[in-house]
Amino acid sequence: MGALYIKNDETADLAREVAELLHVTKTAAVHDALLHRRDALMAERGRTIHERLDAWRAAHPLGEATGREADKAFYDSLNDEDGG
Repeated sequence: MGALYIKNDETADLAREVAELLHVTKTAAVHDALLHRRDALMAERGRTIHERLDAWRAAHPLGEATGREADKAFYDSLNDEDGG
């Protein structure tokens, strides 16, 4: 049987908090978290950077267009250069 000692207090507190939320032991909470992380990493394996970026873009769509024009006057206004 292996042993895992968490030396970081913040990490140990997080494990305790998650265990309490799940009503399981800290060991079970850490095991569950590691299984989920491993599965996520394995799912990413073999995917090209383009596939990963496409998935990221689908999960994080851009906002709606404002209709404003980003012209020289706009960029000048960002640097308090209104006028000349």
